[in-house]
Amino acid sequence: MMNNKLALYLHFPFCKRKCRYCDFLSFPADGQERERYILRLLEEIRCKASSLSGRTVSTIYMGGGTPSLMSGAQMGRLMDCIRENFSLASDAEITAECNPGTVDFDKLAAYRQAGINRISFGLQSSRQEELDRLGRIHSCGQFEGNYYMARKAGFDNINIDLMSGLPGQSLESWQQTLRFCVGLAPEHISAYSLIVEPGTPFEKLYGEDGSRREELPDEDTEREMYHATARILAAAGYGRYEISNYSLPGRQCRHNLVYWLRGDYLGLGLGSSSMICNCRMTNPADYRQYMESFEPAGREIISRKGQIGETMILGLRLMQGVDEAAFEAAFGTGLHDIYGDVIEGYCRQGFLQDDGKYLSLTEKGIDVSNWILADFLLDEE
Repeated sequence: MMNNKLALYLHFPFCKRKCRYCDFLSFPADGQERERYILRLLEEIRCKASSLSGRTVSTIYMGGGTPSLMSGAQMGRLMDCIRENFSLASDAEITAECNPGTVDFDKLAAYRQAGINRISFGLQSSRQEELDRLGRIHSCGQFEGNYYMARKAGFDNINIDLMSGLPGQSLESWQQTLRFCVGLAPEHISAYSLIVEPGTPFEKLYGEDGSRREELPDEDTEREMYHATARILAAAGYGRYEISNYSLPGRQCRHNLVYWLRGDYLGLGLGSSSMICNCRMTNPADYRQYMESFEPAGREIISRKGQIGETMILGLRLMQGVDEAAFEAAFGTGLHDIYGDVIEGYCRQGFLQDDGKYLSLTEKGIDVSNWILADFLLDEE
């Protein structure tokens, strides 16, 4: 349902060194080029804000790349520009991704002073040999030092990103990483499985025809890792609210919930995506083109069937599931009117559960979620 809330995503594409598994839009650049990009991002904020007057920004997320390569002054200028051009909610959740080894206490304190109130650290693993295989630039010790610096700087909302299914990773080493993170008591933990993406150095090593594919954990071990994640984090008080995301009570990532619930968001920066009133737009992914023009590289009006399919696929990733009353209010018809046979079949097999208010995946269904979600796509006529 429509409201006046808006999420902002700002893409900072620069990093010190690209990790071997990474297919994100990111690359190294010197300080002068990074400053040029910040100036361009400020221009884009001013340019696009005028068409969204009346909208209140409820969340901001700075991703990359490595946003923590920005100086405290640069971060301050970005936040000042957002405040000058948008209506920012007093309780807005404002996240910056941080790569361990790229911040110190003074920078973190400057970020906090600028208004950043949530930090997302990309740890991935607590084991040095696993970090080395990934091509990460930091050690676990550097991460731990940065984590305590963030606490000292005043951050009381911290996420840690972790990755399972890594080359050479065992169930035991994954559990050690989980227990290490639980011991730090972050407010949020994201735990994703490695995906070997096309075009990355990892594809040559661990893809279908990779020379070292046998080093990846087998499918059964990966499932054991997934179930161990839920078990260990639940015992420590972390509730799973999305297939791969866990939080302490009341500390879910509000920005990501905007995506999963199909709220409106404006993407700013190289290659970023927006969805406003069911119109999806994409900024140029070519750096030179972005630096010359803000014109979208792509624009798509999402059809009613597309909206319905996205609502189901994204909503079923949430443990709560799809709100049946909200679905009917949005689309003028009930879930069962569209998906009756699909829902009945999966409920009978124990993959879905329907309590009359929410339709959600069962534990059994989560294990084969990709297969199930595909059946909620609607063919366009």
